[in-house]
Amino acid sequence: MVLKTGKALQFRAGPGALADVRKHGFSAERIGTIAGASGGAKWLVLSQLDRVIIERVLPQLSGPVHLLGSSIGAWRFVCYAQASPMQALERFEAGYLGQEYSDNPDAREITDKSREILQSMVGGERASEILTNPGLRMHIMTVRSRFLTASERRPLLAAGLMLAASANFVSRRMLGAFFARGLFYDPRDLPPFYDAPGFPLHRIELTEKNLVDAVLASGAIPLVLNGVRDIDGAPQGIYRDGGIIDYHLDLPLSDGDRLTLFPHFYSHITSGWFDKKLSWRKPASAHTDRTILICPSPEFVARLPNKKLPDRTDFTTMPPEVRRKVWRDVVTACEELAEELNDVLEKDQLPARLEPL
Repeated sequence: MVLKTGKALQFRAGPGALADVRKHGFSAERIGTIAGASGGAKWLVLSQLDRVIIERVLPQLSGPVHLLGSSIGAWRFVCYAQASPMQALERFEAGYLGQEYSDNPDAREITDKSREILQSMVGGERASEILTNPGLRMHIMTVRSRFLTASERRPLLAAGLMLAASANFVSRRMLGAFFARGLFYDPRDLPPFYDAPGFPLHRIELTEKNLVDAVLASGAIPLVLNGVRDIDGAPQGIYRDGGIIDYHLDLPLSDGDRLTLFPHFYSHITSGWFDKKLSWRKPASAHTDRTILICPSPEFVARLPNKKLPDRTDFTTMPPEVRRKVWRDVVTACEELAEELNDVLEKDQLPARLEPL
C-alpha cells in the first residue's frame, strides 16, 4: 500500500498539550487518560489505529492510566485492558463485522446479539483481567434514565426523547431533568472526571458482576437497543447510552500535567448526542486543553467506500452481505492510517504534525 503522507491522519491538540509537546516532545509516558467516544460503526475507522496503540503505546505507558469509554469507546477499551489486548480486539472486530439479524429486527434481537458479542469478548477470566490490569484503569460512562425516558414502551420513550431534545436545544444543562450520568469506575485510582460537573452523577464501582451490563448499557441507543435495568451495585433504574450526555466526552479528562490521548472519528468534539446539529454549542475549552486528538483526514474519508465513515444507517441502506463487504473494505483501507501513525511515532514527527484543536 502506498502511504499518502500527511493526508491520511490529522493530529490536533488543545493549547496546553500543543505547547507542552512542542516544548518537551511527545512521550507516551506523559499520557494519563485515553478517551473513546460514542459512535457505533464509526469505530471501524479506528480499528487499525487501535492496533498501533496496543502495540506501540500501551507498553510505554506509565500507570495508572485512565481509560474512559462511552458507548463503542467502552467496547474498544475493554479490549485494551485485557491481558491479550490484540486478540481481544480481533475478537471484537470479527464479531462486529459478522453481525446478522432478521429482516426487521426489534430492540430485543439487537440487544441479545450485542450481549452475545460482548460475552465473547469478556467472558471467562477476562473481566478479572480488566479489573486487575496493573497499569490501566477502566471507566465506563452511561446515563440513568428518568421519567418518560425510563420507559421501554416506544411511544413513551420517543416522546421523552423529543422533550429531552427540545430542552437540550434551550440549554444543555436541562438534559439533567431526563438523564443522570452513571459513571462505572475502577476504584483503585480515582479519575480526573470523578467529580464531573454539570449533571446529576451516580458513581458506581466497576466489578466483575456488573462489567458486562455496564458496557452493554453504555452503548444502549434508545429505540435501537433496550436499556439495562437494575445493574448490580448501581441505583435502581434503567441505564442507557452514555453518549446521550457525553457523546464525545466533553469532560475534565486530564489530570495534573498528564496528557489525554483521543483517537477519534472527527477533528471536532460534540458535547452530547442531541448537540450533533447544534453547531454553536462548543465543548468547554478547559476540557480539551491537554488533549491530543488523532483522526482521519477529510481527504482520507473521501477515499473510503461510499466516501464516508461506516455508521448505523448502513444496516438499513445496504443488504447485509453488501454492508459486511463494505465494512471489511473500510477496515482494510484503514491500514493506511496505521502505517502513517507508525511512521509518525517511529520518526518522532508528532510535535511537527500537531495543529490546534
